[in-house]
Amino acid sequence: MITRALAALLLLLSLCTLPAQNEKEARLNEFRALSQRLKYQQGKISLGDNLATLDLSDKYRYVDPAGTETLLTGIWGNPPSGEKSLGMIVPADFTPFSQQAWCVIIRYQNDGYVKDNDAEKINYTKLLKQMQESVREGSKQRVKDGYPSIELVGWATPPRYDQQTHKFYWAKELKFGDTPDEHTLNYNLRILGRRGILELNAVSGMSQFSQIEKATPDILAMVNFNQGSRYADYTPGADKIATYGLAALVAGGIAAKAGFFKGLLIAILALKKFLIIGVIAVVAFLKKLFGGKPQAPSAPDTTEEPPVRPQ
Repeated sequence: MITRALAALLLLLSLCTLPAQNEKEARLNEFRALSQRLKYQQGKISLGDNLATLDLSDKYRYVDPAGTETLLTGIWGNPPSGEKSLGMIVPADFTPFSQQAWCVIIRYQNDGYVKDNDAEKINYTKLLKQMQESVREGSKQRVKDGYPSIELVGWATPPRYDQQTHKFYWAKELKFGDTPDEHTLNYNLRILGRRGILELNAVSGMSQFSQIEKATPDILAMVNFNQGSRYADYTPGADKIATYGLAALVAGGIAAKAGFFKGLLIAILALKKFLIIGVIAVVAFLKKLFGGKPQAPSAPDTTEEPPVRPQ
């Protein structure tokens, strides 16, 4: 009787696995096709309408705005951000299917000239507490919209501002949902200009923190406003002044924008649970039926080319 039940369950498992495997292969082919649209560039890259220049070393490559959107929404499954990018910076050995992949998205906000006279007066410990409360409130709407909850765990790197170069960076550690999976790193780099700010945001998991931390000086050095758009080119009385300072620049908009920067690993880890859920269910049933602890079949290998389920 037990043998017949086991045979029936194994047959059921094989019937369920085949369509799932076919679907996985189809999704992989779809993602591989999308990855072919990513056109990598090296050397000097002009950003915007003669706004800034990206001077890449041989350690990094550039992907244009169209390719950036394909990667973030088509391959990694992030919801559309509603904001246009100027492209992204990736390591020279970048592959969109690696769990170790990370990228830096470039955007421009023409909010005006940001005064930096409050740079040495900001209490970042107090600011963090205010941000955490703001994120908790914003998370409630995310959950209503069908996305995982979000929590600002703390600083991964406290804010640091260079008054000589007018370059600013900080990093936040974020947690999505209630699972114990790897937290997400939201690494922010800002370059102040005459009429606005270049925003560079790293998308990754916390395991890439040391890599991005090490790369930050290089990335900041490679991106600069062109003459006429630099911070030093500001003309008092003629140019627009931003309605916020450095503290608000760090705190502003995190709850609204966090859906975009939720990170590639969140999607990959969620997918792993999705792929093996059928196996877990069958193993649990076998354990209940026969007692003991049967060996679970190995989960599909998604390390190198994981199909990312759209959120």
